[in-house]
Amino acid sequence: MSAEAYERERQNNARLDELSAKISALRGVTIDIYDQARQHEMIDSTSETFSSMATQLKGSATRLGRMAAAGNRVAVLKLSGIIVGTVLVLYYMWKLMFS
Repeated sequence: MSAEAYERERQNNARLDELSAKISALRGVTIDIYDQARQHEMIDSTSETFSSMATQLKGSATRLGRMAAAGNRVAVLKLSGIIVGTVLVLYYMWKLMFS
């Protein structure tokens, strides 16, 4: 094998290694973009779930408020229980997150 052919082969191998490194970097970026999109989808889904839950909770509280205004003792007790339960849940969630 001549020296010139050997040199070309070495240059080809070097360029092939460079191309392989670039492809690996591109693959890493693509995977990162995919992971970010999946996390964004999950955040959107969670946001929609909480929004829906807040709307339902608001509707329930409105109905209980109407029943309490009508003088229904059971409704007043239910409303009190929901308020106390919500405060306890929020307290324990706060305690778990920031302790």
